[in-house]
Amino acid sequence: MNHATVKNDYFWMAKAIQLAQKGRFTTSPNPRVGCVIVDENNQLLGQGYHVQAGTPHAEVHALRQASNARSNGAKGATAYVTLEPCSHFGRTPPCANALIEAQVARVVVAMTDPNPNVCGNGINMLQAAGIEVVSDVMAAEAAALNPGFTKRMLTGKPFVRVKLGISLDGKIALQNGVSQWITGPEARRDVQRYRAQSCAVLTGSGTVAADNPSLLVREQEAKFENYPLEHIRQPARIVVDSQSKLNRDFNVFSDGHVTFTATLQAHPDTSVGHYIQVDEKDGKVDLHGLMSALGDKQYNEVWVEAGPGLAGALLQEGLVDELICYQAPKLLGDKGVSMVNLPAFTALNQSISLSLIENRQVGNDIKLIFRPDVSNTCR
Repeated sequence: MNHATVKNDYFWMAKAIQLAQKGRFTTSPNPRVGCVIVDENNQLLGQGYHVQAGTPHAEVHALRQASNARSNGAKGATAYVTLEPCSHFGRTPPCANALIEAQVARVVVAMTDPNPNVCGNGINMLQAAGIEVVSDVMAAEAAALNPGFTKRMLTGKPFVRVKLGISLDGKIALQNGVSQWITGPEARRDVQRYRAQSCAVLTGSGTVAADNPSLLVREQEAKFENYPLEHIRQPARIVVDSQSKLNRDFNVFSDGHVTFTATLQAHPDTSVGHYIQVDEKDGKVDLHGLMSALGDKQYNEVWVEAGPGLAGALLQEGLVDELICYQAPKLLGDKGVSMVNLPAFTALNQSISLSLIENRQVGNDIKLIFRPDVSNTCR
């Protein structure tokens, strides 16, 4: 492959990745996918991205544009796709078949399908039809589009982000529990966007009882631009309440949006609410079992806004993929509420190690994203 071809492949794949990002808030449980189709003279014929489950995939949108651009459509063209074209009939027909029928000459794929049961099948179909396939072009960038989908396909569990709004001295509230607002409006806007891209928001019964939050996306605060759906797609809410003690008057149960209670109790009468019965561990909900149950519900990304108890428990169990801290330039004092509850360590090698992967200013606050070392949990 000559240098010009490689350069073009990276250029157009970058365009496809940009398109895929437009589905950040709307595609789940499907992955975010973009597609670009280019003719033999390296001119754009069509482009598209997947918007919502049950609607046409990125390749279909791009092929339709190509058909409108010239009489023979995508025949002899190159298609750039951020994820291996699907090879099975689901709610829509296989995209591999659509590319074959369009008689494209070449398909460039960023990454293969992470589902072990279908990985490579779409590529094999294309190659069997005589289409040249090039793989692993900007694979890391494409993988970053869908961390939740990939993790769920490989492990059966969602990608979990724990959010904490903290002071400079690591507190999330004053001693009396007051916490609104430690961080500024820019940080809160960023949080709204994370809620919007997540399939579910997870919290604990203590947070619900103390703050009575809605945990829904506040559209005016998120300030979406060019949102592809008529209405904001709200995440499901998951409340960990082992003994099902919370009454139904709290906002998360009474606002008409879906909330599940994760509990140890059996609830055959679902007319009074939605429940996820989870096995017990040390008298509480088994968090590993809960994450498997959320994976079964096809939740790709779970956003956690909880108190120090649940946040600390998730860290201890090695269930946190990203810890996101919005740190405000404030000091709340040594009597404030600590950011997480963890055991009383007696040696530094018992502590939870974190790797800093992002550090940037958001308004007057600092956003820190950490990746925990799951091999060094304190279980």
